[in-house]
Amino acid sequence: MTRPAVIITGLTLVLAACKPAVTAPAQDLPAAMSKSATTLLQSPLLHAASIAVVYRGREFILHQGELETGKANRPDDTTLYEIGSVSKTFAGLLLANAVLDGKAALDDPIQQYLAAAYPNLQSQGQPIRLRHLITHTSNMPGMLPLQVNAALKDFAAHATPAKLNAAYANYGQEQFWQELHTVRIQGPLGKDYAYSSAATELIAHTLEKIYGMPYDVLLARFVAREAGMQDTKLKITPTESVRLAPGYHSDNPVITTPMPQLPWGAAGNLKSTMPDMAKYLRLQLSANPAVVESHKPLVRFQDDFSIGYFWNIGTNRQLGMHYVHHGGVPRAQSYAYVVPKYQLGVFIITNQSGDATAGAMESALAHLFDTVESLESAK
Repeated sequence: MTRPAVIITGLTLVLAACKPAVTAPAQDLPAAMSKSATTLLQSPLLHAASIAVVYRGREFILHQGELETGKANRPDDTTLYEIGSVSKTFAGLLLANAVLDGKAALDDPIQQYLAAAYPNLQSQGQPIRLRHLITHTSNMPGMLPLQVNAALKDFAAHATPAKLNAAYANYGQEQFWQELHTVRIQGPLGKDYAYSSAATELIAHTLEKIYGMPYDVLLARFVAREAGMQDTKLKITPTESVRLAPGYHSDNPVITTPMPQLPWGAAGNLKSTMPDMAKYLRLQLSANPAVVESHKPLVRFQDDFSIGYFWNIGTNRQLGMHYVHHGGVPRAQSYAYVVPKYQLGVFIITNQSGDATAGAMESALAHLFDTVESLESAK
């Protein structure tokens, strides 16, 4: 459920590049992770942080802080985190796989996969196509129901989580289809970046039509088969819910509720553990054909900013071409980075969500990226 401003800001800060670092021995990578976590937790509202790093085949996982202040309940490898809009990259990966399977094409009109007529899903005589949905260039609204967009404009307000819960309390796929008839598309397709979780939900439906199974089942089977991920899912059982990290919204000291269930969940409902996210990083760094397809730049917005299958693609001196996505729900925020130049993958998450959280994570990761750069320079 990341807002577009967060993503663009994150790319801008990272692409500005970090200052050069002194050469560090290889064993300093865990120390750099610890320093990044310590830096992050210096932010007064942050309680805990977890970081997973895959670097040239080696895997490192770090947990620091307390999930609840004063309770000494440090997160661990069994903790389930809400990874927010990083979920979208999974949907993009599945669509890339469908394209390679010959079951879909990027230029397919979305209407091809819908059970009812939606003549409104077009602009200037052109239909919305799959490539528009996965590159945030469809001019679809950010969220459905539409009332959620108004609530998110004041994301840090204490009332926002309750507003989200109320909006989605009786809002499922049937309500989504009904409201989709009211959407009006304005402006040219395939050109302007307009972040849309509603578009991601349409991709999940498309995948269901293509493969003939519920999206959550399709996703779970795919990641288990391709990456060995057994602890990543859209919906968790009551037994599993005791492992779900508690979290805090804005500066509210009271634990807030989890992100409500979206109609399909592809836009921001995934929960995962750090070991599973390390496996996901490994998959993203591999030569898996669907991964390679999902990393293709499809739309270029600036010289140093493109987008693939939901992945934001940046280019800078320090990291080269890299893939990044921010995730944000009312009580957690995360970042995922994939840096082929260094065979580096990083996933960082904290169980607090506010207007300053994304920037704090970016600043905290600066030392980690500097350390990797120095390791590479020392070779």
